[in-house]
Amino acid sequence: MERALAVDLGSHKGERVYLQGWVHTIRKLGEVNFLIVRDRSGLAQVVMSSADMKPLAGLQSETVVRVEGEVVAAPSAPRGYELHNNTVTVISPVTEPLPFPINKKEITANQSVFLDHAVIGLRGPRERAVLNLSAGIMRGFRETLNQRGFTEIQTPKIVAAATESGANVFAIDYFGQTAYLAQSPQFYKQIMVGVFERVYEVGPVFRAEPHETIRHLNEYVSLDVEFGFIDDHFTVMALLTDLLRGILAHLAVAHVDDIKLLGARLPVVTDNVPHIHFHDAQQMLTDRFGVTDAIGEPDLSPQHERLLGQWAQNQFGSDYLFVTGYPMIKRPFYTHPDRARPEYSNSFDLLFRGTELVTGGQRLHLYPDYVAAAQARGYDLKPFETYFETFKYGMPPHGGFAIGLERFVMQLLELDNVRMATMFPRTLNRLTP
Repeated sequence: MERALAVDLGSHKGERVYLQGWVHTIRKLGEVNFLIVRDRSGLAQVVMSSADMKPLAGLQSETVVRVEGEVVAAPSAPRGYELHNNTVTVISPVTEPLPFPINKKEITANQSVFLDHAVIGLRGPRERAVLNLSAGIMRGFRETLNQRGFTEIQTPKIVAAATESGANVFAIDYFGQTAYLAQSPQFYKQIMVGVFERVYEVGPVFRAEPHETIRHLNEYVSLDVEFGFIDDHFTVMALLTDLLRGILAHLAVAHVDDIKLLGARLPVVTDNVPHIHFHDAQQMLTDRFGVTDAIGEPDLSPQHERLLGQWAQNQFGSDYLFVTGYPMIKRPFYTHPDRARPEYSNSFDLLFRGTELVTGGQRLHLYPDYVAAAQARGYDLKPFETYFETFKYGMPPHGGFAIGLERFVMQLLELDNVRMATMFPRTLNRLTP
């Protein structure tokens, strides 16, 4: 006898098969009862008599079972098929009530309680769909870049020096030496441009920032890209735009059920994603929106980003907006300056529905420029010796970007908090589960 998945019952009509999964719900209606079994593919309905139900007496939902029965067409069942004439075998009994119900349309536990018991809460269909979309984004990211000649790399997560600054790194004891958890793969992905020309990575990064906001995590998954032989940061922006189209196209085909269950609005990536220079964005915030704290600041606040997102939607019908030319003082030392206005950089942020999603730009590629930039920031050159060696021996003009996976999911699904787009979030006050 063949094991069938819930999603495939229709291909076994009239056959006797078995399901294996978790008891999602039981609806007792007397002589005719309905057992809903959840497996990795979804939900299946099993029609049970009172006698059939005896093995489940006293057991709770999430009990693991094997159900053997005949596949019958039933328009009211999930996907139009259910099992009749069944035999149930209990594999792993559950005798204690769950911390909160996970078989409702939505889990109603508050965020703190949910996260305390996320090992169970993530089994909920909506929560599984969120994580499944996250997996889909990573797959679409990889497939799109593979088609464009990129090579996937995995860089060290224990490093000898901070990538951007020493203010927000996790220091660790490395056999008596001080080392750090990597803030990003930035140095290594640039180095690997000298090897493969086009590289990407999907991996964790760590930021020791003591905040508790709805959009920040201390550990998150970064989707990093770096590639050579570019003209400037606009070349990088063009690739990012193409990549977003590829990811969303993959989701639209491969995750129809998840999108439907979550009520997600997939954005349209317009032919020309609008862009605005940082200086002009600050001026517009002041003139159009009456913002009094924009001009003179080296960065945009979350409120500024929301207003710019609204403007892009109203003016261009775009969920995306590039803000280019951030001040050099706010960008890492390896960022290439704008030759026409050296106080500004060849960099960008991409706002998605009014929240920063991507940071990227053109990097320096000449060795003397690196030495000068590091010295201008007052950096000790010794920790960067191996990184700088790359640029002594020939590097093309290059650039790249990084997408925060969990924030992408948060904005895509219009969630209230990035923690609900994260499997087991690590924040200022949460280290478990």
